[in-house]
Amino acid sequence: MRRVGAVLCLALGLWANPWGSVTQAGAQQLEVEEFVLENGMTFLLVPRKGDPAVSAGWVAKVGSVNERPGITGISHLFEHMMFKGTRTIGTTNIEQDLAVMARMDAVKSRIVTEELAQQQKLRLGEITDIADPKQRTPRHQQLLDELADLEKQAKALIVANEFDKIYTAAGASSMNATTSQDLTLYFINVPSNKLELWFWMESDRLRHPVFREFYTERDVVAEERRLRIDSTPTGKLDEQFDAIFWNASPYHWPVVGWPSDLHAITREEAQAYYDLNYAPNNLAACLVGDFDPRQVKALAQQYFGRLPRNPRDPLPVRTTEVEPLGERRFIASADTSPEVELRYLTVADGHVDEFALVVAGALLNGRTGRLYKSLVLGQQVASNAGAGQNGLKWQGYFSFSGTARAGKTPEDVEAALEQEIRKLQDEVVDERELQKVKNIFEAGNYRRLQSNLALMFQLLAAEAGRGWQAFNDDPKRLAAVTPADIQRVAKTYFVPERRAVATYYTKKKADGQPSDDLMAGLTDEQREKATQMRAMVAQMPIDQARQLLARVTQQEAAAPPEMKPLVTVMKTLLEQRIAKGGQL
Repeated sequence: MRRVGAVLCLALGLWANPWGSVTQAGAQQLEVEEFVLENGMTFLLVPRKGDPAVSAGWVAKVGSVNERPGITGISHLFEHMMFKGTRTIGTTNIEQDLAVMARMDAVKSRIVTEELAQQQKLRLGEITDIADPKQRTPRHQQLLDELADLEKQAKALIVANEFDKIYTAAGASSMNATTSQDLTLYFINVPSNKLELWFWMESDRLRHPVFREFYTERDVVAEERRLRIDSTPTGKLDEQFDAIFWNASPYHWPVVGWPSDLHAITREEAQAYYDLNYAPNNLAACLVGDFDPRQVKALAQQYFGRLPRNPRDPLPVRTTEVEPLGERRFIASADTSPEVELRYLTVADGHVDEFALVVAGALLNGRTGRLYKSLVLGQQVASNAGAGQNGLKWQGYFSFSGTARAGKTPEDVEAALEQEIRKLQDEVVDERELQKVKNIFEAGNYRRLQSNLALMFQLLAAEAGRGWQAFNDDPKRLAAVTPADIQRVAKTYFVPERRAVATYYTKKKADGQPSDDLMAGLTDEQREKATQMRAMVAQMPIDQARQLLARVTQQEAAAPPEMKPLVTVMKTLLEQRIAKGGQL
């Protein structure tokens, strides 16, 4: 389900276009036509007359949770690779292109041999940094220079960004992709009369992918990691906290991957990963908009029907989180306001207890929620606070967090959060308060259908998890949650041994003042709104962050000039949230 309250740009006062909530609930049923090709690829169709456009996308049911140590980050790397073209797109001479890449792979294989020898020296303390040019052997440097020369030859054969240029010339827009722990999703808005172009382009890059710029693109991803994680106030700390929270589960590592793995992945490893996880029997596509379903079925068979099925299906994730036996603490300083997070191991997406946990999060969240009323308005220990369930495909957690008000400490916030937890455990929720939350869910159920692009996102995310039917079924399960259910899950899961706690203190600059480069250039009023954004986005489920980022990007040009800095901050916060559990 992956939702933590309703985060609205309108509520934050951005600009006049109301986007509505992405919260999903109520009893509204969506009619979806599903069909499956012989090769196993699933298609979901939602025809809508009106705007002559189609939001089209497809999802590979693979994310960082499906990786292993040594190739972490490979799912996100593929998100980049899939835009590099095919045998017909992105090159001036495919034969020379492939020949140069084969030579690059051969050189890279010899480089790996050198790096293995360097790793042995590193373990023995004979060198201190395997990436330091001064500590490389002459043979190692010679091979690196040879690879760099081949990369220049390969670049001369590339037609840069041709995939995007073809779509743009046809009137398509918003082409992008996103990777999370559980899925990799590719999407675009395309004119209805150019729908066949989408079928040809997307099936061609699945049938004839060419992983151009493979070794140089790893450097691009590394730079992306630096900007979105390493250079953000709490990026690396949040990453380490995730690694502390998850012991056995492969959710332990970041979606962007560990730096050492990212550098070492070979094209051979990438090809094997692709062959298994990007086969049609592990893919699903969704189209929402103005189209004829009969035409779409024919085009799907004509183009995607050519993709060969892999005789092997990807295995489910085997390693599950061990039952925690004691509380864990992570304490650090950062260029941020003092804050605390209490994270409890709970349940996966769709578990029978998750629905009560989602409702509990809704009771706590928002301006009318318990945490804001108590911690911000009542006790005045926090400037903002939030909570919610994050049900991933194989595991899940519930998080409480708050930012300390000036003069208060993270310990003050933690104590106030624990007081609200005990209240959930000791007191049965009032029926009127619960119904109020369910009414908000009900209203959100209608709003979730307004945007074709957002609807396509939600259907594909659901299909990659438990199946698209969850989109229709989950609202009824939320509506059935009782006060006793909420009290029961609070007692079951919100216990000290199931939690990890992250406490961040403010790092001081040389002049003793707090530092936060993200807020530079904002007015005092905008800083206050940006602080609210940071708290809410930090609790936002990954799929909602992706949807909201797509909407922010689409509406960015319409923002008044004075609001541009705040829009930039919001985009950055959303990108950071996605980078923490998914990468756009």
